[in-house]
Amino acid sequence: MARKSRKSFSLLACSLGLVFSAPPLFGQSFEELEARLRDHPALQALRQQTQAYREDAVAAVAWPDPVVSVGVNNFPLLDPSFRSYLPTNKALGISQQIPNRTERAARSERWKRRAAHNDAAEALQFARMRAELIVALVERRRIAEQVSFRRQQDSLYGELEQIVQGEIAAGRPVLFRLAEIDLQQSEIDRALADLEGEKAEVDARLQDLVVGAGNVPPPDLEPQAWSGNPDAFHAVRVARENITVADAGVSEAQAAWKPDWGLQVTYQQRDSGASGMRFPGDDWVSAAVTFSVPLWGSRSQAPALRAARAERESARNRHMAAARTAAARYAALDATRRAAEAAFAALQTKISAIREQVQAQRTRYESGIGDYSPVIDGELAELILLGRMADEQARRDRAVAQLNSLLVTS
Repeated sequence: MARKSRKSFSLLACSLGLVFSAPPLFGQSFEELEARLRDHPALQALRQQTQAYREDAVAAVAWPDPVVSVGVNNFPLLDPSFRSYLPTNKALGISQQIPNRTERAARSERWKRRAAHNDAAEALQFARMRAELIVALVERRRIAEQVSFRRQQDSLYGELEQIVQGEIAAGRPVLFRLAEIDLQQSEIDRALADLEGEKAEVDARLQDLVVGAGNVPPPDLEPQAWSGNPDAFHAVRVARENITVADAGVSEAQAAWKPDWGLQVTYQQRDSGASGMRFPGDDWVSAAVTFSVPLWGSRSQAPALRAARAERESARNRHMAAARTAAARYAALDATRRAAEAAFAALQTKISAIREQVQAQRTRYESGIGDYSPVIDGELAELILLGRMADEQARRDRAVAQLNSLLVTS
């Protein structure tokens, strides 16, 4: 029985090692998953919106289309003729509006700032989605480890059940152990069912992010140190770009006080007077320059300028809030990481102690003292602790992935 238990445990341990050391299927790697993640529709939408903003910046400085007019002026109705009335003429005119240059430049700058804001938002979104991808891979690894541990426990409980049945047949009062074993096996079945549900959720998330991830393991994770500069956080950079957008809005509102200009030129073709109508048929040209006057500025430009300044103050406050939130989030995740690492180390120490006890019990059994059930109990305790270690490793890796996603890496 001892040889059978040791062989079963070793085979399961080797199988677990093969599962997590096997190369990724289909030649995939985490770098390839990252490349596929960059093509996610959510990121493509941000890039396309950024391109739209840059095109808007170009359009913002252009003049509007000129207006061409063709008509007849002062045409008599009672005696319809182009030669009976001196002011009658055929007219061809063109007018061109020239919007305020400073305002156009400010509007273009605002679109450029929006494009820069979108670039920062895309970097933030990619960092978050990359962290989600890593967390999903970490969870998939944890689930696979837990499934393996649960199945090993179930196998050991089967061996323990045979030992207990032998003891019952020998007349020892250990019938209650069978009920305990049955209860533990029921708990294992329930845990396996729960893990299957968790695996389905993780697979669905991977399908959304990268359309499946094959057998790619999570990358090695080390926490990135924060320099203390708030601008090192993605969210703070996005908030800072919001300030530049608001600054451009203030410049645009200030420029709105300046005049818009316009040019008008009209060519008027005239005919000489008919018989009895003595007037020359020389042509006329009319020209004019127009400009706007902010007569209603107190009810138009002034409120718009106050609104733009309020937006800028709001953006500055959001920037400060983003810096506080990001710093607090970083500290919380770093604390979670350190706690998980400490718990992992403590569990390692406990497992080392249990292994020594199991080896001592095995030595006693092989020398003919006692039975083998204490050895199995020790192996079961070790598997429980290994499961907890897997949970702590996953907790640590989740925290590191999320912590790193807060910081700008390039």
